[in-house]
Amino acid sequence: MDTDNGPQWLTEEEQRAWRTHLDVSRLLTHRLERDLQPFGLTINDYEILVNLSESEDRRMRMSDLAGATLQSKSRLSHQITRMESAGLVRREHCDTDKRGLYAVLTDHGWRTMLDVAPHHVESVRRHFIDLLGPEALAALQRALDPVAAHLRSRHGRP
Repeated sequence: MDTDNGPQWLTEEEQRAWRTHLDVSRLLTHRLERDLQPFGLTINDYEILVNLSESEDRRMRMSDLAGATLQSKSRLSHQITRMESAGLVRREHCDTDKRGLYAVLTDHGWRTMLDVAPHHVESVRRHFIDLLGPEALAALQRALDPVAAHLRSRHGRP
């Protein structure tokens, strides 16, 4: 932004692209969230389950999980407490760092992930992937890669 001359306002085309992106982002997240409701999960719950299921020993340090899910440590702690009550995860102390904690996927959490994942993937496919087709998906990937890389670098993520 050039502060000497004021903001560089968006052109009509830029404004349309930006607002379409916001609309799609909100509506798609809302739809995916609704499709997880029958399983008693939120989109944040599902993201935590995915991260844990893809981690070694199905566990992550709480600080790493907070970074991976872009949640504050406090917010993640509340979320993990709720997920512990549902039997999806448990906390374990870190042997090498007495102050550190791990979030660990329980067997129930793993089974939940196995049950929910096919439905979630079908929802992603129905509301996003299948509406675009291979060429549009490739173009979207190319267009969003630099934005994602920029934002990851600002968040200290590779």
